Amino acid sequence: MVFSRAVATGGCGQATSGVGPFYCPADRKLYIDPAFYAVMEQRLKAPGDFAQAYVIAHEVGHHVQNLVGANKIGVRGEDQNQTSVRLELQADCLAGVWGHSARGSLSITDADLSEALNAAHQIGDDALEHANATEYTHGTSKQRMRWFRRGFDSGDARQCDTFATNSL
Repeated sequence: MVFSRAVATGGCGQATSGVGPFYCPADRKLYIDPAFYAVMEQRLKAPGDFAQAYVIAHEVGHHVQNLVGANKIGVRGEDQNQTSVRLELQADCLAGVWGHSARGSLSITDADLSEALNAAHQIGDDALEHANATEYTHGTSKQRMRWFRRGFDSGDARQCDTFATNSL
C-alpha cells in the first residue's frame, strides 16, 4: 500500500513515514511512502531505481517469510534483536533471489547491482549509527550486502537459511 506521511494498517497499528517501508504480517501488505526514496537518495546516499526495487523486494521477502513460517523461527540462546537480524538478512537474501530471477527480463546491469549493494550498505545498522551492536535489528552493512549477494548470485532461496548458520 502506498501512503503519505502516516497510515493505519489492518493489524499492525499506526505508522508514520519515519519507520520507512515495512511489511505488516497481520494484513499481509507492504507499506511504502514514496518520500522514502528521496531519503534514500539524499540522506542515505543510495540513489537509483534498482536500489528502490531492492527495498521493495526486501519487503516482499518478509511476506515470503510470513507465508512459509520463517518469522516464527528462532535460535536457542538468542535474544529478539538477534532473531530480528536473521530475519532481515534472510529478507535481503530473498531480495537477491528476486534480482537474480529478474536479470533477464529487466536487463539488470552491473550498475544496477551496484545500486542495490550500495543501498544494502547504507541501511546497515552500523551505517545508520546505532549506539552499539546489541541494538542491531537489521544487520551490519557488510552482512546485508553479503546476504543480498548470496541470493543474487545463487538465485536459490534455499541458500537464504540464515537460521542454519553461525556465520551471518
